Amino acid sequence: MDINTKEKVSARFGSKVLETSTQFDELAFVVDKSDLHELVRYLRDETGLRYRHLSDITATDWLDRSKRFEIIYHLYSFDLRDYVRIKVRVAEDEPVPTMCSDWKTADWLEREVYDMFGVTFAGHPDMRRILMWDDFEGHPLRKDYPLTYEMPQFTFNKDEPPEVIK
Repeated sequence: MDINTKEKVSARFGSKVLETSTQFDELAFVVDKSDLHELVRYLRDETGLRYRHLSDITATDWLDRSKRFEIIYHLYSFDLRDYVRIKVRVAEDEPVPTMCSDWKTADWLEREVYDMFGVTFAGHPDMRRILMWDDFEGHPLRKDYPLTYEMPQFTFNKDEPPEVIK
């Protein structure tokens, strides 16, 4: 964990950072979704920080909270050899601003979060499923996803297997 990052972000953003924590020697900031773009651009562009690689966007579902979803951005600085996490908490039908204008890779990462959790991203250029098939109902990583359904059986190519398998 880079102590300089914590000090610079605290000095610049003050009370806009709702929480700061460290887990597994990695720094994490919780911010309101309205401050998300400003913080990630600062971390990306600030000399001495340069968290220029968006390595992942994921989410966690806290069913008992009013803002049940926590969207987590994992940024990496090649200069510091350090990760930082940015977390945004949102309610069930509350969209999160897209990061596609800042990182091209956010396109597929946000689609994955949408597909698995049902969280939408405002301004996303192509908000549709990426992992599950189009007719799939629901979002399988949500805590309220029913586990009693029988999973569909795939029989593609059963009667006509590809040449390689014959």
